[in-house]
Amino acid sequence: MAKTLFINGKEVQFENEPNLLEVIRKNGFNVPTFCYRPDLTQFGACRMCVVEVVYPNGRTIVNSSCTMPPEEGINVKTNTDRVRKIRKTVLELLLANHDRECTTCDKSGNCELQKYSEEYGVRNIRYAKKDPENYAPIDHSNPSIVRDPNKCILCGACVRACQEYQGHAVLGFANRGSKTTVGPVAGKALADVDCVYCGQCKAVCPTGALTLVNEVDKVWNEINNPNKKVVVQVAPAVRVALGEMFDMPAGENVIGKIYSAMRKIGFDLVFDTNFAADLTIMEEATEFIERVTKGENLPLFTSCCQAWVRYVETQHPEMINHLSSCKSPQSMLSSLAKYILPKTKEGYTKENTVVVSIMPCTAKKAEIKRKQLTDNGQFDTDYVLTTQEFAQMIKSAGIDLKTIEAEEADSPFGEYTGAATIFGASGGVAEAAARTAYYLITGEEIASDDIVELRGVDKHAYNKDVVLDIKGTKVKVKVVSTLVEAEKAIQEIKAGTADFQLLEVMACPGGCVNGGGQPTSCNTPELRVKRAEGLYNEDKCDTEFRKSHKNKDIIKLYDEYLEKPNSHLAHELLHTTYADEFKGSYKDL
Repeated sequence: MAKTLFINGKEVQFENEPNLLEVIRKNGFNVPTFCYRPDLTQFGACRMCVVEVVYPNGRTIVNSSCTMPPEEGINVKTNTDRVRKIRKTVLELLLANHDRECTTCDKSGNCELQKYSEEYGVRNIRYAKKDPENYAPIDHSNPSIVRDPNKCILCGACVRACQEYQGHAVLGFANRGSKTTVGPVAGKALADVDCVYCGQCKAVCPTGALTLVNEVDKVWNEINNPNKKVVVQVAPAVRVALGEMFDMPAGENVIGKIYSAMRKIGFDLVFDTNFAADLTIMEEATEFIERVTKGENLPLFTSCCQAWVRYVETQHPEMINHLSSCKSPQSMLSSLAKYILPKTKEGYTKENTVVVSIMPCTAKKAEIKRKQLTDNGQFDTDYVLTTQEFAQMIKSAGIDLKTIEAEEADSPFGEYTGAATIFGASGGVAEAAARTAYYLITGEEIASDDIVELRGVDKHAYNKDVVLDIKGTKVKVKVVSTLVEAEKAIQEIKAGTADFQLLEVMACPGGCVNGGGQPTSCNTPELRVKRAEGLYNEDKCDTEFRKSHKNKDIIKLYDEYLEKPNSHLAHELLHTTYADEFKGSYKDL
């Protein structure tokens, strides 16, 4: 039953909101905060969300709205002089201890500290600035993430994201009082702990303390090198998020504009990773059927998510044989490009072909450095740019994404089905695989392409169990996102209680739509739902075919080069191996 309270004198209703902050925002008022993230535990560290609360008996308190439950009859004042002074003081204290080289910070223009300092008119700081000689060194050791402790405001969002999403304690608080810091255990570098490179710490960081390893300039150098042929591919989830960085609605599919922008930037060939997602389904579905037939190494683990692969290698290497041997779609397309283009395109050689991937994921930056993804010492993929980095390229090239005309991708790796598009959302890989596995087993098409039980990207759908009926044969599929949920599944397997044959894992909450390289401004659970809806809308409405085995260019690829799924050449180009990376848990140090 709804209850009432007052916000700035206006009577409003509330029911199940977890805290006062959610009630305030639901009713059109904004309260600033650094540490609050809707799907993480309330922490109350930054004190920016303080409000003045007047009780019916006249008692007045000032409290953080993110940790205070709503109460009937109270009058909440969000912008009194007292409240504004507290917030402004908080900002001054943070800035006094902060490296304020904003113009050279990767987070400039998308920094919450910068934004609120502007909104509250902080011009003069009354407190002494920290001596730059006392700044801590910047950690560039990680292949995906740069950590600058001098820009950390101790909000703890990264610590909670790592723990609550991934079950890790890669980052934590150390020391006390004015010497408190956030960083890896025992002062280690970020490369020397069991980071899985998912980038969720970076995604929730409100400042430039955690940023991407930026490789935009390296890609520009390759494009401007007349001796190189630079080809580019783009992942499914990018198309429904990139537009947000150009003031377009969340979830709007801008894939045609992406192809156009890529050509204007100067890429020689424009491909779509969706093509390789269809190819992944052909290989992985065949592999799954073979394992079920033989009764070996079940359940099959999906292998598209590099953060998940690294988690298995570092935490559960005894489970490596459960991982699909399929490369990720990114690596499949890169391998094919360097194998086929020199045979079919004039001027292309394996040595002068550079493959760039546009990905929603920070872990892909680490994936391309795997020694297993090389051929004669040459990496399959040369560079990974995240959605954010690609937006930077578009803007620096003077391209208006809103107004440019849509174009098509290039052949031979531009055709794709709806099954490939939904790879970007949690459950999408399993649904795509089910559509094709049904056909490969029965020779018939599945009755409905929509397996809605496998869908869902909010926190209530991080763990789903679905039983598929393949003409009387029951196949149970488990779909999880976040490594916390993946760990639960692994423990079921170890305990002998797992009754599922296929396990799809995506490390980021909700899947790639919420990857660490996606736009992070106002990144909320509602936002990832809109992005996922954009993918499912393309699957249903914008593609001629919705099953991977219907992709005509995939059929042609097998006819002309690969013969059949899981053939000898297919294994050489499209499959990989894994390694035991367990070195003892840092948690026990």
